[in-house]
Amino acid sequence: MISANDLSPAELAALLHFHADAGVEWLLEEEAIDRFAEFEAMKAARRPATAAQQESPVAGERQISPRPNAAARPAPAERATSGPQPAIPDGEAVQQARFVAESARSLGELKTAIEAFNGCNLKHSARSTIFADGDAESGIMVIGSAPSAEDDREGTPFSGKSGQLFDKMLASIGLTRSSVLLTQVIPWRPPGNRAPSAAEMDICRPFIERQIALAEPRVILLLGNFSARFFFGENDTIHGLRGRWREIAVAEHVIPAIASLHPQDLLTAPVNKRLAWNDLLAFQARLKSLSLLRN
Repeated sequence: MISANDLSPAELAALLHFHADAGVEWLLEEEAIDRFAEFEAMKAARRPATAAQQESPVAGERQISPRPNAAARPAPAERATSGPQPAIPDGEAVQQARFVAESARSLGELKTAIEAFNGCNLKHSARSTIFADGDAESGIMVIGSAPSAEDDREGTPFSGKSGQLFDKMLASIGLTRSSVLLTQVIPWRPPGNRAPSAAEMDICRPFIERQIALAEPRVILLLGNFSARFFFGENDTIHGLRGRWREIAVAEHVIPAIASLHPQDLLTAPVNKRLAWNDLLAFQARLKSLSLLRN
């Protein structure tokens, strides 16, 4: 087996890119880490101290013995904490996220604050923090769902093949990604592209709402099922939510918004491109009526 010490920097970089493209998200450490035991220990630490002072089981009551190999597992507290430990989503993390978001007075300050925020589990498994990109003065905001693997790897929203299709969608109505403000509902990619949990959504909500409040867009395009459900508060599919203008209320702002299919949806089912085209035409018409479409 070839050792990493025998590879050049260029060869190491190529190897890492190969693993990333193959879907590898975690690297093995020198010693095995029991994440389940670590999670249970963290939950136990949050319980009230009185829980440890409960009375012993009554005589004759059967007690559950620990697993035979439990003693061989290293206790989480005995390991060195070389990096940030995963945070458990709770009300305190939501309050912290709200405080951090409301304290930001510009998009630049908000970006710095989100990158320093450690109260969401998603950040500890993501490679990049995805933040708004493009023209914040355009009055046009496009919001996708959660970052994809390509977004996480590149550090920008709408990357990879779906990003290439997204660029074509914008070009079809006279826009470019540099002429609008692009962002995602969730700033960190969920592991394996799973759907964010309710607790993770609650923690991330102040960040996307603050981005909208600071950018003050005059119109919003939502792409994808998750994004539409997040803002419209409904559980219908994107086919039931798309194509109709609604209003999003954020802070003191009420912004007209329309939902459409995400570019990834169109790559998976190209037959739906005609539906997306109709939505884009409706979006283009609204831009023209607001004098936001630059020739």
